[in-house]
Amino acid sequence: MKNLFSTVLLLGGVAIAVAQHDTISKPALTIDGYAELYYSYSFNQPKNNQLPGYLYSFNRHNEVSLNFGMIRATYEKNRVRGKIALMAGSYVTSNLVAEPDGLKNIYEANVGLKLSETKNLWLDAGIFSSHIGYESAIGADVWTLTRSIPAENSPYFSSGVKISYKSPNQKWFLSGLVLNGWQRMQRVDGNRTLAFGHQLTYQPNEKFLINSSSFIGSDTPDSLRQMRYFHDLYAEIKLSPKMRMIAGFDIGVQQQYKHSKSYNVWYSPSLIGKYTFNDKWSISARAEYYADKKQVILVTDTENGFQTWGYSANLDYRITNEVLWRIELRNFDSKDAIFTRNERAVSSNAFASTSLSIKF
Repeated sequence: MKNLFSTVLLLGGVAIAVAQHDTISKPALTIDGYAELYYSYSFNQPKNNQLPGYLYSFNRHNEVSLNFGMIRATYEKNRVRGKIALMAGSYVTSNLVAEPDGLKNIYEANVGLKLSETKNLWLDAGIFSSHIGYESAIGADVWTLTRSIPAENSPYFSSGVKISYKSPNQKWFLSGLVLNGWQRMQRVDGNRTLAFGHQLTYQPNEKFLINSSSFIGSDTPDSLRQMRYFHDLYAEIKLSPKMRMIAGFDIGVQQQYKHSKSYNVWYSPSLIGKYTFNDKWSISARAEYYADKKQVILVTDTENGFQTWGYSANLDYRITNEVLWRIELRNFDSKDAIFTRNERAVSSNAFASTSLSIKF
C-alpha cells in the first residue's frame, strides 16, 4: 500500500510538471488530488482495532491512518472528455475487497462523447463516482467528518454506461445508467443481469436543490436471482447565508428469494445541518436512522436485525483554502446488542475522530 501510494504521488507530480510545461498546447488537461489522514478512538475499545462492520470509511480504531488519497487527471476539449484517477487508503481496503487486484486502486476511469453540438448531452462509459446520495469519498466535499450509515451502505461507485443531459438554464440534470451491479466494477460470477439507474436533479436557485436517484438490478448469481429496487431522495436548503440543511430518505426492497412476490424492506432517513461562522470556522450536526430488520444489507444475526440511530457533531477549521482540520463526536444506539465492549454484547457505541485533509 505504501509503495503504491508513493508511486501514485510520483506519477501525479510528473503529470503536473508536464501539464504546467505544456499549458499552451494542452489547456484541456487538469490535475487534482486529495488526501485525508484521520485518527478515531472507539470507547468500546475493539481488540481488532476495527470500528463496526457497517462502516467502510474512517473505520480504524486507535491508529493514525490514511482514509483516502487520490490523484486524478481530467481531460475535456470540444466534444470529448475523460478521467483517470488512482487511490489508496483504508477506504480502498474496505470498499473494494470484492474487486480483482487490477481494479482495486481505480477511483475513476471513464471516457465521454458529447452527442450534440448544441445541447449539453453526453454519453460516458467506464467507472464513475456513484449517482446515489449526497456524500462521496472526498471528505472535504461533505459536511461531516465521517460518512452516514446510508452512504456507507449504498454504492460509492459504479461502472457501466450513462447518458446525461443538463438544461441550458442549468436548473435540470437528468441521467440514465446501465450498470454492472450494486457497487461493482466487475459483475458477480454467474450474474448475467444488467442493472439500471437514474438521476434527476432540480436546482431552481442557489437556495434549493432536490435530487432523486435509483437502482434496479440483482446483486446475486442468476441461480439465486433476487431483484433489488432502491431509491434515494434528498433536498438541500439554504436557510440563510450561514445556515444550510440536507434532508435525505433512502428506501430499498429486495425479493425474499428467486421469483418471489414477497419483498424485504429497509429504509433510512437522515438530517444534517451546517452553520458557518466565517471563512475559517463551521459546525455540523447529524441525526440518522437505519432500519434493516430483515438484514438484507446489514446482517446482525439478532432478533430485530439492524435498527440503529446515529448522532454526530463536528467542528471544522479551514487552515488554508486547501487544508481542512476536523473533530467529530459520534454515537450509535441500536435496538439489539450488536456491539461489543469488554467482551460483552452492548447496544451502543461512541467514538471520537479527528482528520486533516488537503485538496489541490
